[in-house]
Amino acid sequence: MRVSADRTLCVGAGLCALTAPGVFDQDDDGVVTVLRSDPAGDDRPAVREAGMLCPSRAVQVVEADT
Repeated sequence: MRVSADRTLCVGAGLCALTAPGVFDQDDDGVVTVLRSDPAGDDRPAVREAGMLCPSRAVQVVEADT
């Protein structure tokens, strides 16, 4: 799994940081920051949920390691 975020699309809702705090954070302006682009296995369900919850589709989750 690979995780990325398009900071230009982020609206600062914070759902990603609330859902998967070990993988996402927000900077001082509320814009998403990816802390770990290759989340551990136990973080992956929360990361998938964060990707689905993102209202601006800024969070990208790719399942395959390609």
